[in-house]
Amino acid sequence: MSFRDLRNLTEMMRALGYPRLISMENFRTPNFKLVAEVLLWLVKRYEPQTDIPSDVETEQDRVFFIKAVAQFMATKAHIKLNTKKLYQADGNAVKELLKVTSVLYSAMNIKGVEWADFSEEDSSKFKFDLGSKIADLKAARQLASEITSKGASLYDLLGKEVELREARAESIARPLEINEAEKLVKIAIDSVLEQVQRTKAMLNNVALDEATLEAKIEKRKSELERSQKRLETLQSLRPAFMDEYERVEEQLQQLYSSYLEKFRNLTYLEQLLESERQTEQEMFEEAANLMRLMQSRLKEEEQNLLKSGGRAAARVVGTMQGGDTEEDEDSRDSEIDLDEDDDEEELEDDSMEMSPSKSSHRARKPEPLGESDSDF
Repeated sequence: MSFRDLRNLTEMMRALGYPRLISMENFRTPNFKLVAEVLLWLVKRYEPQTDIPSDVETEQDRVFFIKAVAQFMATKAHIKLNTKKLYQADGNAVKELLKVTSVLYSAMNIKGVEWADFSEEDSSKFKFDLGSKIADLKAARQLASEITSKGASLYDLLGKEVELREARAESIARPLEINEAEKLVKIAIDSVLEQVQRTKAMLNNVALDEATLEAKIEKRKSELERSQKRLETLQSLRPAFMDEYERVEEQLQQLYSSYLEKFRNLTYLEQLLESERQTEQEMFEEAANLMRLMQSRLKEEEQNLLKSGGRAAARVVGTMQGGDTEEDEDSRDSEIDLDEDDDEEELEDDSMEMSPSKSSHRARKPEPLGESDSDF
């Protein structure tokens, strides 16, 4: 590490807007945290969207971090970094950091950004577009793979050079025979002439095919013209049954309209009929309920009257005299008559309908009991 390199690094980092001050004494001893922080800041400054893990607590994390940064700078900025010097994190790492900072510093100067006006808020605005260089990178990779394959094949061929050298020397030393050469030339000429004949035959066939296709095309064109003329003729003519068809169509429209009207009326009447039926059913049910209610009330009244008549008879039966009197006999006769009348009324309850005369008759039955009370 030289004093000049360290000075340039500190000035460039200050110009780029690094928030922390870097002094001359930071790299006297290994300081991996500072190197990692500077590298991460430079990578984020080069491309803010990149994602590189910042964990450098263990040895494996540090190795992974250095490899990721070196790979990123090699692929994105074409800057080759020495990972060993970066991992040492001492004065040797200053030169590797200068490779990245010098690129960013020169880009800032090209765009006309002054050092004093540059701040941390403007750091996110600098983003380099490397899309135009992606095609060049792909071409370079393809050429590298081709060079590798060609080199491997060349190595194999050079390995066979020892065996082929003797055969090549023998072929060169052997005298050339004119007859064999003439024979080979004639064979080559015959093959070429044969190929020419085949090509001419193919050309003739192509001409025949072309003539056939042209004839077919002309035939199709004439058929198309005739079809178009026939279509125009048919479109201009009016069929004989067209008048009758239009008249029938009008009648059908009228019939359909009347059908719709009748169908709507029929549906409406069916709805009215259904509503009337429901109303009648409800009225019938209400009358039946009312009839049952009145019957139950009449039965209750009859039972109450019967119970009240029984109590009156019980009161009349007892006397304070020891012997029987005529009044007692009359009262017993009236009690027997009441019992008989009660039995007859119970038999008539099953077939009885609502009748005010019977109810008034049942109400008048206990009149003799009143006289027995007065006699008593």
